[in-house]
Amino acid sequence: MLEALTIPPVPEGLAARIAARIDAKTKPPGSLGRIEDLAIALGLAQRRDDPEADPAELMIFAADHGIVAEGVSAWPAEVTAQMVLNFLGGGAAANVFARAAGVGVQVIDAGVASDLPVAPGLVRAGIRRGTRNAAAEDALSPAEVEAALEFGAALARDAAARGVRVIALGEMGIGNTSTAALLAHAVEGLPLAPLAGPGAGLDAPGVTRKIAILERAAARRPGRLAPLDALAAFGGFEIAAMAGALIGAASAGVAVLVDGYISTAAAMVALAARPEARASCLFAHRSHEPGHRLMLAHLGVDPLLDLDMRLGEGTGALLAVPIVRAAARMLAEMATFESAGVSGRGGA
Repeated sequence: MLEALTIPPVPEGLAARIAARIDAKTKPPGSLGRIEDLAIALGLAQRRDDPEADPAELMIFAADHGIVAEGVSAWPAEVTAQMVLNFLGGGAAANVFARAAGVGVQVIDAGVASDLPVAPGLVRAGIRRGTRNAAAEDALSPAEVEAALEFGAALARDAAARGVRVIALGEMGIGNTSTAALLAHAVEGLPLAPLAGPGAGLDAPGVTRKIAILERAAARRPGRLAPLDALAAFGGFEIAAMAGALIGAASAGVAVLVDGYISTAAAMVALAARPEARASCLFAHRSHEPGHRLMLAHLGVDPLLDLDMRLGEGTGALLAVPIVRAAARMLAEMATFESAGVSGRGGA
């Protein structure tokens, strides 16, 4: 799947053309700061001079992680399924932020271990209920990795066919900060201990225990791993599906708003496999989770927001949507000096 999807190159001179359009607007050059950069980035992501930010859609990928059995999380595994029901009921922070931003929400069971009822609006991957325990064995088989990638890519391409122009990546999965740390370590070679933070509320002794468990898991498959091998070794289904969604979105000319720590791990995996998808990524915010800062620094990314958030669910990406919309509308609607009859800056 990763090789089969063609990701179009960024057209030559596109950034310069968009920058020239921005400079012709009724304002001093550069006076809108990073909004100008964002408008260019959105155009590059969509491979077009006239990018759009609507409609936008949040995809929340949910899955469970077998490594939770080792005690890496302060929360029990069944919370994943409970939160899926909360998403479906519209009561989670992501739902509230999505309503505030006017963004549609798709709830996706990428590999939840607990029973979930048949529910309107719930999309199911149907691959496996949760991963195996990565501290003891490979979390996923190669076939399961491929299925999860293809599932995510198909969802993104379907969204593009429905006219979605921006996909925000969100997730839910008890234990997934452990998996994200293992993936960043395996794929990019980042040191493991600084990647392992408190997640959803571990105290200091809990973090120390978590690091020891992750070091044991990493020792099973030492050294740098290829992206698909890392997903097989450590999981998880929601991360693999998000990686597939990013690649699928890039192939369809849809911009991807990468949320926080877990979504960035998915982006790392996707970009290691398909580096040409990098232009499709807009990084929404800097999570308070320590490992996320390390990831962003490694990628050379300065995200749009830094609000000390660490919830996940796509909440940071949702808060960035209005800023992306403003950048797109500035490019599309703001008058030029010529159209407004405003005198431009003269020479000296």
